Amino acid sequence: MQNISSGLGEQNETNVKFPKKLRHRGKGKVWATIYKTDHATQPYMLYWRVRVEGKPRSQSKRFSTYSEARRAGEKVVTDLAKGALAATLSPGQVTDALAALERLRGFYAATGRKVSLLGAASAFAEASAKLHGKTLDDAVDGYLQTVASVKRKDIKEAVEEFVAAEEPKTKSPDGQRAQLSSAYFYNRAIQLRRFAATFPGHAVCDLGKTHLDTFIGALDKIKSKSRNRRGIGSAKTRNGYRASIKQFLQWAVRKDYLPLAHRLGEADGLRPEKANTAEITFYTPRELAALLEKANDVMRPLMSIGGLAGLRTNEMLKLDWADVWRVNGHIEVTAGKAKTRQRRLVKICPALAAWLRPYRAHTTGQLWNGHEVTFQQHFVELCEQAGVARKANGLRHSFCSYHYALDANENLTAQAAGNSPQMLHENYKGLTTRKEAVKWFAVRPPKAAKNIVQLPAKIATI
Repeated sequence: MQNISSGLGEQNETNVKFPKKLRHRGKGKVWATIYKTDHATQPYMLYWRVRVEGKPRSQSKRFSTYSEARRAGEKVVTDLAKGALAATLSPGQVTDALAALERLRGFYAATGRKVSLLGAASAFAEASAKLHGKTLDDAVDGYLQTVASVKRKDIKEAVEEFVAAEEPKTKSPDGQRAQLSSAYFYNRAIQLRRFAATFPGHAVCDLGKTHLDTFIGALDKIKSKSRNRRGIGSAKTRNGYRASIKQFLQWAVRKDYLPLAHRLGEADGLRPEKANTAEITFYTPRELAALLEKANDVMRPLMSIGGLAGLRTNEMLKLDWADVWRVNGHIEVTAGKAKTRQRRLVKICPALAAWLRPYRAHTTGQLWNGHEVTFQQHFVELCEQAGVARKANGLRHSFCSYHYALDANENLTAQAAGNSPQMLHENYKGLTTRKEAVKWFAVRPPKAAKNIVQLPAKIATI
């Protein structure tokens, strides 16, 4: 401890001039005084003043030697100087400070966390400044409703739980349309499992925006195995991944695996891209004839319906033979099978009627009872056999292009195709001529078919 009275020059009684005034660090205010008296055994008296409950009170103590009195005086001066600020507090402030210290001691006893009064006050002030007028109670209540209730769940386990919960939606109760396409369900499961495999050992609540940016950014490095030759890193594919991840995150919030205010949807990687619309390609009348001639008895009605009635692949593969014959001269696409969930009738043109005539005895059962992937595999093989380059969504593009060119009426084509007139006008106008359209809808079997086709029970194994 530094000598309080250093600088005064006196180090022993010989040089001391009484009364001896003691100052903190040898300067400023006099905090205590040593007197020399005539007392027989304790001639040195230390005198100082303190405040008790806001009122000044004198204190004194006698010593037999000057050195003892000086050491005691130095301690008194130090203590008084340290407590000078506390002495300026009002009685109410003193009471509050003591009560606050007592609360902090209780907090330490309950949690083992030691917090000073200054630390507690500083934390309160900083937190309140960030809340812009809201109370700490409001902030804590909001936290407890979000982050505090989150359960830790491994991403892989959460994805499998999500997939299992969604699978019943692919079922068709009582012949009604399923809530979720089985193909869409299948593809989404692949996407989410690939996402989960990228972050092994991570819980859902550990995900940050950087994780999502990294995953989406790395998609173009994955080789595609799809038959349609579409790269996994295309804008359209990336948008599909984004949609799947967003659905998973929304589900995770409902399961309390993520806080409601997680903000992962704001990640740059989840912002949709504007996909460049690929050039629409379609078959020529000659190529359609080649495909129909090389097709087997199972694929031929599907090829003819796709090219001459323009049904979407998914709609076509859901057709029953009853849908083909129920309404005279029309194929009925029921609301449960239409992509738009709206029933429509598609006129059977004379050429299509000729291709379907050998199947007239088939009034029940599906035209295709296998998976769409299997159909695409058969379609690729058929194109190779016919010497025709396969075109993405080529049959439907062909129908829309030729049908629009035939009458130059987007409303008629939109009604048959189940699209909007605006979409037809923007995408199919001027792609071909009316002369070629006439040829397309005149593609018929080489000879009038008379024999009834006997279809196998297991289409998918052909």
